[in-house]
Amino acid sequence: MPIPLLTRFLVLAACMLLVTACEPSPPTPTEVPEARMAVPSTADFPVTGDGDNPAWDRAAWTPLTVRRDNGHGYEARVKMLYSETGLYVLFDGTDSLLTATLEGDYLKLWTEDVYEFFVWTDERYPVYFEYEISPLGYQLPLLIPNFENRYFGWIPWQYEGERMTRKAVSIQGGPALSGAAIAGWRAEVFVPYTLLTPLQQVPPGPGMRWRANFYRVDYDGGPSSTWSWVPVGESFHAFTRYGTLVFE
Repeated sequence: MPIPLLTRFLVLAACMLLVTACEPSPPTPTEVPEARMAVPSTADFPVTGDGDNPAWDRAAWTPLTVRRDNGHGYEARVKMLYSETGLYVLFDGTDSLLTATLEGDYLKLWTEDVYEFFVWTDERYPVYFEYEISPLGYQLPLLIPNFENRYFGWIPWQYEGERMTRKAVSIQGGPALSGAAIAGWRAEVFVPYTLLTPLQQVPPGPGMRWRANFYRVDYDGGPSSTWSWVPVGESFHAFTRYGTLVFE
C-alpha cells in the first residue's frame, strides 16, 4: 500500500529534526567583551627575555587589569606578534619580591609568581591552549578540553624539535632567586604552530580572529594578587568570555 505524500513528508521532517538534535553544537560565547588586541605580523627573531628586539616596536603594550590586589600596586602588561611559524608573547610587570621555589616544568606554577595566556583558536570547539611561565623560566604548556566547565590539562607528547617553545625570562633590579628583592620581571615566549596541533584555524592569517586572555599571579605573602586582560570572574577558564585577537 503506497504511503500518502503528506505522511512521507512528516516522517522525513521528523528524521531531520532528530538528526539535528543529535549533532554536537559549538559552545555559545556569552557576554563577549569588546576587548580587542591587534596582533601585527613579523619575521622570526631570537627570544632573549628582554623584549628588546626591534620587531616588538610593531606591537603596542596592552595593560592587564587588577582582579585582586594585595596592596602593593604592581602593574602588568602584555604584547603579542605572529609570524609564519608561531606566536610571540611578551609579558612585563613590576614587583618587589620574587616568589618562585618550584624548579621544573609541568609543576603547579600558578601557586607562585607566574604569567599565563590562553588562546582559543576556533569557537566551534571547546578546546584551547594554556601556557604558564615562572620567573625562573619554567613552563607549563597545556591543551585544555573544556566541556560544560569540566576540564583538565594535557601536556605535550613528542615535545621535541620544531614542536618545542622558545622562552626566556629577565629579572629587573635583583637576582633570579626566590625571596630576592627585585623591581620587576619580563617573560618572552615563542609558541610554534606545530605545538598547537590539532587545534583548528592554525596558523592564523591576516584578518583572522582568535579568542584569548592573559593573566598574572603574584605572591608576596598573604592572599595573591591577580591580573587579567579581560575580566572573566573567578575562573581563568571561562573561555567563552575571552577577548578577541585580530591578526593584521
